[in-house]
Amino acid sequence: MENKRVHKLREAMAERELQAMLITNPINRRYMTGFTGSAGYVLITENEAYLLTDFRYMAQASLQAKGFNVLEHGVKPMDSVRDLLVAANLKEVGFEQDSVTFGTHAAYVEILQSVKLKAVSGLVEQLRMFKDADEIAVMQRAADLADATFSHVLQFAKPGMTEREVDLEMEFFMRKHGATSSSFDTIVASGERSAMPHGVASSKVIGQDELITFDFGALLDGYCSDLTRTVATGNPVPELRKIYDIVLEAQLHTLEHLKPGMTGREADALARDIIAGYGYGDQFGHSTGHGLGMEVHEAPRLSKLSDDVLKPGMVVTVEPGIYIDGLGGVRIEDDVVITETGIHILTKSDKKFTVIG
Repeated sequence: MENKRVHKLREAMAERELQAMLITNPINRRYMTGFTGSAGYVLITENEAYLLTDFRYMAQASLQAKGFNVLEHGVKPMDSVRDLLVAANLKEVGFEQDSVTFGTHAAYVEILQSVKLKAVSGLVEQLRMFKDADEIAVMQRAADLADATFSHVLQFAKPGMTEREVDLEMEFFMRKHGATSSSFDTIVASGERSAMPHGVASSKVIGQDELITFDFGALLDGYCSDLTRTVATGNPVPELRKIYDIVLEAQLHTLEHLKPGMTGREADALARDIIAGYGYGDQFGHSTGHGLGMEVHEAPRLSKLSDDVLKPGMVVTVEPGIYIDGLGGVRIEDDVVITETGIHILTKSDKKFTVIG
């Protein structure tokens, strides 16, 4: 039985007049085949779908790669790719230009000889933007685990701990409950460091009367979640509470009005216009959101520079923020699925202003 993703890829290949496509990006390889091993080459032609791997993975690949002809490649994998192309009388093959280094491309040219290489960008990634029901179910479980981790950390974190101590507990909790790893380096940013949008956990000791931003996610069965909540210790200065309320208003407004057919630019404006209206536009320096899936940052983008059109089946984040150097910052983020009529929110952690410790 033909792999549905292979069928969709062949349709995309036909639009670009490609008779063959070589896939070497590890995420794209797993997406196309279901194979979770660390080594392999995918070759898709008009009539065949091959997964070439080495002897370590032959049994595993045969079980996982449904609809693929699994072959053990030679000492030089590209020799095997060349032999398959020549045997099929194919003169050209596409390659993933965004995943192939200059040196690797030179090696491909040397080994493939008469077979021409055609640079291709975003072919599989365009398919990955649209999640099917099975993918969304996995992403819901990843989101549920992020929510559970946040509930856990609210009970664990307190002033006097270092950010890294909190980060380690979060990582352990996610791994203990089924995650392969965190989706990315966990951000635990307290006090003035909360004004750093990517302030990964440090040796700083969490103090009293501060904000703490937690930005984290679980990588579960190949898919990511991405959740951000900001909480307080003690009684932070009034401006920090003020910007919390503004960010929450912007985030809730965006969730209420986000819908299919919007461009990334229009979606971004839902949050940005509110924050700018309160005079904090210059303190919101990143985009409102991004696509989410097998990688934590995928297409589409919810950005003031993005013309991406939101369509049903896409999963995106909604994460406005305000950051004031020397004082602190706030970000609130949820993961949502674009539906036929609006959105479905995957992450459900409470967003009320919360004091811990």
